[in-house]
Amino acid sequence: MDSPRSVHPDDLRELGWSPADDLRFADTPDGRRPGRVVIMHGRALELAWFPGDGPAVHDTFELGRDLNLRPVAGDWVAVQDGRVVEVGPRRTALQRPDPNGKDTQVLAANIDTIMIVQPIDRPLNLEAIERLQVMAWDSGAAPVLVLTKSDGCPDIGAALDQAGQAAPGVPVLVTSALDRQGLEELRSHLGPGTTTTMLGASGVGKTSLLNALEGRNEQVQQVGAGGAGRHTTTTRRLFRTSAGGVLLDVPGIRSLDLLTTDEGVGETFADITEAARHCRFRDCGHAGDRGCAVEEAVRDGSLPERRLESWRRIQREQAYQDRRNDPAAMAEQRKVWKQMCKEAKRR
Repeated sequence: MDSPRSVHPDDLRELGWSPADDLRFADTPDGRRPGRVVIMHGRALELAWFPGDGPAVHDTFELGRDLNLRPVAGDWVAVQDGRVVEVGPRRTALQRPDPNGKDTQVLAANIDTIMIVQPIDRPLNLEAIERLQVMAWDSGAAPVLVLTKSDGCPDIGAALDQAGQAAPGVPVLVTSALDRQGLEELRSHLGPGTTTTMLGASGVGKTSLLNALEGRNEQVQQVGAGGAGRHTTTTRRLFRTSAGGVLLDVPGIRSLDLLTTDEGVGETFADITEAARHCRFRDCGHAGDRGCAVEEAVRDGSLPERRLESWRRIQREQAYQDRRNDPAAMAEQRKVWKQMCKEAKRR
């Protein structure tokens, strides 16, 4: 019996394949076939793949021994003899610090666009927008800010102004699942050969938006009086959209702990990065340094003070993460803190 032909790129585009994805490792004469991880189930996973010359199907596979990586939703893998035998290279990876405080947790892989979802029927959470931007830029994907629940917003123009300050240079879409505002523009980001995910806390409108886009009827939890929602998505799952691309449904992020890089912070705070070019000293910390152009911009009103405070908080977290991964640096910092406490007691 003849072996099935190699999978055609046009077929793989249904699963979000783009020319940036190198699948030569998974489509070989020895019987390997490529597939994409839909959802993880412990030592098994659900895979979308092409077992023959027909359409893509979903099957469950066991993980092979000695895998080069632990698969996550969005990974491209090679299957052979009923097992996943290799995980392909990740061109982008959405990640954050692992709850164990030591490792990195990869949430999803091979994403093109990260939609940062925030509602505007209540005051915008500008800090969440900034922090999720850092995650997006650091992943290697392109962020898009999606403002939901516009039907309940008394001043959309003011919300757009605020969003523009928190996300300079990032595309902003205004949407409503109720009156379908902005859905077609949103759909334009979900075309064939693309992989998108939505990030935001529970209750921001992700599930309602997906229901409106796809004609789904997923459960939607009501938002409490304090503006907090309950989690309707409980695990990371990839599915194909009617626009032709794929979307990774990610649970609402309870914690906004960041695994940051200078590049991600620099892109998110592009206004501070630009102002810093005019500081007197190249290593200016923007905290009382002489000739600091960033603090001068705050004083003259061209840079919101809130932006600088948000930047400082993220810088402190970045420094903490660095110290936590460097025991010597953490020990040195503890000495500094101990000395500060002693001095405070003497006063």
